Amino acid sequence: MIHHVRHTPWDRPETRPAMAGTEDPRPGLALTSRSLLRDGRPWIPVTGELHYSRVPRSRWRDALLLMRAGGVTIVSTYVFWIHHQERREREPVFGGDLDLAAFVRLAQDVGLEVILRIGPWCHGEVRNGGLPDWVTHAGYRTRTDDPAYLADVRTWFGHVGRQAGPLCGPDGPVIGIQLDNELYDQPGHLRTLKGIARACGLSAPLWTATAWGGADLPAGDVFPLYGGYGDGFWVDTGEGWDDTFRAHFFFSHQWDDPGIGRDLAGSPGLAGTLHPDFPPATCELGGGMAGAYHRRPLPSGADVASVALAKLGSGSAWQGYYMYAGGANPRPGLRESQAIGYPNDLPVLDYDFNAPIGAQLQTRDSFHLLRAQHLFLAAFGDRLAAMNATIPTAGPSGLPGLPDVRDRASLRWSLRSDGRSGFVFVNGHQPYEPLPEHRDVRFEVELAAARVRFPHRPVTIPSGAMLWWPVNLDVAGVTIAWATLVPLTVLDVPGDDPVLVLARTGGVPGHLAVPAGHRVCGHTALDHDGELVLEDVPASRALVTVEAPSGDRLRLLVLDEAEALRAWSPVVGGIRRLVLSDADIVSDGGTLVAVTAGGPATVEVCPPLRAPAPGSLFGRYEVGLPQEPVPVSIVQTAEASAPPARPVTVPGRASAPDQETFLAHAARYTLTVPARAAGDRSLLRVELVGDVAVARTGDRTQDLWDIDVTPAQDGEPVEVEILIHPIDAGTPVWLPPAAEKVRSGLAGPMARITSATVIDYRSIRLPS
Repeated sequence: MIHHVRHTPWDRPETRPAMAGTEDPRPGLALTSRSLLRDGRPWIPVTGELHYSRVPRSRWRDALLLMRAGGVTIVSTYVFWIHHQERREREPVFGGDLDLAAFVRLAQDVGLEVILRIGPWCHGEVRNGGLPDWVTHAGYRTRTDDPAYLADVRTWFGHVGRQAGPLCGPDGPVIGIQLDNELYDQPGHLRTLKGIARACGLSAPLWTATAWGGADLPAGDVFPLYGGYGDGFWVDTGEGWDDTFRAHFFFSHQWDDPGIGRDLAGSPGLAGTLHPDFPPATCELGGGMAGAYHRRPLPSGADVASVALAKLGSGSAWQGYYMYAGGANPRPGLRESQAIGYPNDLPVLDYDFNAPIGAQLQTRDSFHLLRAQHLFLAAFGDRLAAMNATIPTAGPSGLPGLPDVRDRASLRWSLRSDGRSGFVFVNGHQPYEPLPEHRDVRFEVELAAARVRFPHRPVTIPSGAMLWWPVNLDVAGVTIAWATLVPLTVLDVPGDDPVLVLARTGGVPGHLAVPAGHRVCGHTALDHDGELVLEDVPASRALVTVEAPSGDRLRLLVLDEAEALRAWSPVVGGIRRLVLSDADIVSDGGTLVAVTAGGPATVEVCPPLRAPAPGSLFGRYEVGLPQEPVPVSIVQTAEASAPPARPVTVPGRASAPDQETFLAHAARYTLTVPARAAGDRSLLRVELVGDVAVARTGDRTQDLWDIDVTPAQDGEPVEVEILIHPIDAGTPVWLPPAAEKVRSGLAGPMARITSATVIDYRSIRLPS
């Protein structure tokens, strides 16, 4: 079947709002109705959320380095008032793990810009949305222009301004400030907050606000940003997979998500429309999801990556993830809970969010899948940002780009193009209800001056495939007419021809074509319809060289799908390099650092850091040490007892067991990690069956299941006590399918540890 699309030009002239222009100018940064610009070139930034007050200061640098290695260019963070000032009579605390200024400076030091989400109301599943109790109990109307509330906000913003204001200038790292969060009907209040923030020394070229739910925002004063979650904890236990979640796995011109935050705001709002002065941009693409007691989603890496890809193919000018790096509440009592009027009970401490980077700095599948997309953006984002999105699929309205979210049969695809070249995006993944494969697929793309039909023979696009295929792509003077390979990056090799790195994905054969008149060396080229077609280019270290009639030359390196997920692209010595490794690879101070988990790893670098072996494109390093399995002693010290039925005080949402109930019915285990030479970090990964659990290590309490067991010094055993409240087939909570399968087979209440594994992390600096 031939899938046809005609490039759609922009429907209105490009305009420039006052923001980042006549107001709050920043050298080298500009904003138009189509994209952001960096040094005059269109730019697609990548924002990742990390909450400094939920991460120990000792780990900030490692987390930020990992974020940058994952392709993040901006770190965003909430500034939770309640974390800094729980009591009115005390001065806010800005030291230690709460040192906002130190965090912002550190982000700048590792090469990241910063967005401050200053609230005052933030949400983030924090008690009172981040407002201190003394504010919520003060008797005034919060989140309005009530003079008494504004007086307290002015004082708070003054404290924040003294910390972050000096970092907000033209040379500072603060590129954006978000005002409040999920405020739907108070445009005047947002304008007031902006004025107060300015008066307190806070400024940025980009002032943002969340726009979902049809939010009424002050026109021109804020950059509307959108979100997209593939699943969420905020719907009732018995509800299925909501249509507001389904919608994000489609390419669509609908950017609003009326479902986000509706557990607090009420029934789903009306979907709004894009503001004509601003491009479609996001700040909350679900990097994972928190779990509430009543509903515990666990998005896969593919779930996260496919939503991100759908937004890119729909025309996103800014990819922003919430969360990108997880953490934990600073202490008990700071979570969202039914006890303080929320409809959800969140974990007491855990805010890991199943994010690409976990609370213990562990990287997940989503990190690697997203990194491949971010490599593409780093290399080709300036072109993509200038390309309009054309979405051929129509829904019940008959309008292209507004699909039927219950349609599983149609191929989900789009084109982003400037009329001369472009990229075809395909998403074949969604959770819970797998999409079918599509056989005999070819595309016909009508550009302004050309019609490109590809591939030369039909291919099958399997279920789960996530693709971005180039059309008429010029790289270093060589034209790629089309390819069934995804472009990842371009390497400029000193003294040699540049290298275009592509990857086979989704099990689709890797074909590629160049226009007639080009010359190909290293692979057989077939004449086909005025093109030279390279059929089924293998993934190998052997390069294919293409020479244009102009004499420009380009080398092609093709990776297989597994290698693409091992691909990193740090800049070392002023040169962008390709690194292939199972280790996490960061660039710190111009040096490559490999972080191994649980054993040795191979690191391959192109161009090599040092002279390679003759005939080798890559330099090769073996790093890390073998890790023998660590015998973890598991001793059960108390049996669980059958708990009472869980109360349901909020309709459709059971309450978590209180402390007294939990302690009365929990099973108790003592786990001992023996004395040994530990790594830089050591985690105890626990698999268990139960409802609610808590781990205690020394004077620390955790409810994360990658437990930090790094000893204070080598040769010291570590003991962990784990308490597990039992679960049974009737516990009124929603679980992911794999967990539900286990729960449904239980004959009675169960609280059991099934495995415990130690993972040692080691950081090794590579010789340059």
